[in-house]
Amino acid sequence: MAGSRIRRRVYDMKVIKAKTAGFCFGVKRAVDTVYEQVEKCTDGPIYTYGPIIHNEEVIKDMEKKGVKVLRSEAELEDLQGGTVIIRSHGVEKRIYDRLNEKNVHIVDATCPFVKKIHRIVQEQSSQGRTIVIIGNPEHPEVQGIRGWAGERVCVIQDAADAEKFSPAENGKVCIVSQTTFNYNKFKYLVEIISEKSYDVSVLNTICNATKERQTEARSIAETVDAMIVIGDKHSSNTQKLFEICCKACNNTYYIQTLGDLNLNQLGSVETVGITAGASTPNNIIEEVQNNVRIIF
Repeated sequence: MAGSRIRRRVYDMKVIKAKTAGFCFGVKRAVDTVYEQVEKCTDGPIYTYGPIIHNEEVIKDMEKKGVKVLRSEAELEDLQGGTVIIRSHGVEKRIYDRLNEKNVHIVDATCPFVKKIHRIVQEQSSQGRTIVIIGNPEHPEVQGIRGWAGERVCVIQDAADAEKFSPAENGKVCIVSQTTFNYNKFKYLVEIISEKSYDVSVLNTICNATKERQTEARSIAETVDAMIVIGDKHSSNTQKLFEICCKACNNTYYIQTLGDLNLNQLGSVETVGITAGASTPNNIIEEVQNNVRIIF
C-alpha cells in the first residue's frame, strides 16, 4: 500500500524550474574572466577586488585555484605586482586610480550594464544634476556607482528616504537604479521624488534580465504549492526574488545549497517551483531540482 502511494506521488509530482534561473550575462562574464586568468596568468598572484560575485561556493572554488580576495581598500597598499580583477559589481573611481598607481595588471570584469551607469552618473553630475541612486546603500554595486557620481549624490532605499530627499537649489535631479532593484518599488519611489522637482531625469537602469527573472518568479510562485529560491545570502537580487515569491506563495524557501533545504517540508505538495539568483551556478540548481523530483 505504501509502495503504491509512493508510485502515485512520483507520477503526480510536478517541478517547474524558471528558465531565467541562474547566471546572468554579467555574472557569467565575470566568472569566466577569473577562470581565464587562472589558466593563462603566470606572472604573479591573482586577486579579485571584493568577491567577484555574491556566491560563497563559487568563491571557495576560486580560492582553491589560488585566487585571493582583497576585501578592503587598505589591502591595496601591500600589493606587489600580480593581477587584480575588478568584481562584477564595479568599484569607485578612486579604486581604479589607486590600482593604476600600483605595479599591477588590472582586468575589469565589471558588468557592462553597471559600467553604463557609471558613465551616466559621471556625465549627469558634470551637468550640475544631483544624482539619486535608488538601491541598497550597503551593496557594493551602489557604493561603486556612488563613487562616480561626484559630490551631489544620495542613495534612496525606501519611501522614508524618498520623503526626506530635498533637491539642490537648481532643482536638477537625475535618478538611476541599482541593476537588481525591484521594478515596482523603483517606480513608486520615483513618483515620490518627482513631486519635489520639475527637472527630474529618470533613467531606469534596472537590468532587463532582473525584470524578466522577477516576473517569471512571480508567475511561477502564483501557481505552485511551494517555491524554492536558490542563492547566496548576500545576493541582493536573490533577496528580491524571495520577497516577490513570498507574496505569491506562502510556502517559499530561501536556500544557498541543497543542504539548506528540509525535504520533509515538501512532503505534502503537488507542485514545486524553483528559481535562482543571478549568481547561482547551474550545478547547484540542478542538484536541488533532481533531489526534489525524487523525494516522493
